[in-house]
Amino acid sequence: MVCKMSELDSFIAGQIARRLYRPAFWSIVFVALGAIYGCSSTPTPAPSTADFVTDSDESPARKRAKIRLELAAGYFNNGQTTVALDEVKQSIAADPGLFEAHNLRGLIYMALNDFPLADESFRRALQLSPRAASVQHNYAWMLCQQGRMPESFSNFSSAINNPLYSERAKSWMALGICQMKSGLRNEALVSLTRAQELDPGSPVAGYNLALLLFQQGDLSKSQFYVRRINNSEFANSETLWLGIKVEQGLGNKGAVTQLGTQLLKRFPKSKEAASFERGAFNE
Repeated sequence: MVCKMSELDSFIAGQIARRLYRPAFWSIVFVALGAIYGCSSTPTPAPSTADFVTDSDESPARKRAKIRLELAAGYFNNGQTTVALDEVKQSIAADPGLFEAHNLRGLIYMALNDFPLADESFRRALQLSPRAASVQHNYAWMLCQQGRMPESFSNFSSAINNPLYSERAKSWMALGICQMKSGLRNEALVSLTRAQELDPGSPVAGYNLALLLFQQGDLSKSQFYVRRINNSEFANSETLWLGIKVEQGLGNKGAVTQLGTQLLKRFPKSKEAASFERGAFNE
């Protein structure tokens, strides 16, 4: 099946996770939604020719459920959360065994801040498909937000260790962020470094790694990662402010001025711009 989830990935990363962790894009991540359409599959053996299931083999109920699920994902992508929930409920009513529908139901309830029902949805999805790495990732992120760290780390590890999971970089990144939240800085450094190795172009992993290195006093390494972001299209007020503090710590006054000018010009109403104008580099 063709994966159609890139837009939904982007929407959720920018909308849901922002509410779940803190209102700062570069300090959050919510990813690995591919299981909704099978983009990140479970590690089950490939079927033989004799038992390979084609569209004609699917029951009418399963076909209806998939259509409703696709509609639900589309509405969710457009921010129509209530309509999306209604569609995913109809998908589950048509075929309760479609684990992808329960996964999306969990994401929707997370957006609605109904964590008990989100928890129930993810657990049901995992009952139906215990090795679905994308669901394990989503559930792990929700558990992290709830402070249930041992369970969160266990689910992230299960996803990462899945040999057929294609989104390991994102799970390493999310794990690192949750470890930072737990004060496990050394473990977070390992996880975020691994995320960068697997996906060097990820600005979220790069920012969080730069932030962690800055907090640990490794300014030169922090400079490397944050400069790469600030020299790209992904620069924002947070990355510029971190860059300013790094350059300030290294005594690079020219770079501080240059980044400060960008910050004030591009994001004049941001809290980071206000901090820069006050010279509050140690906040």
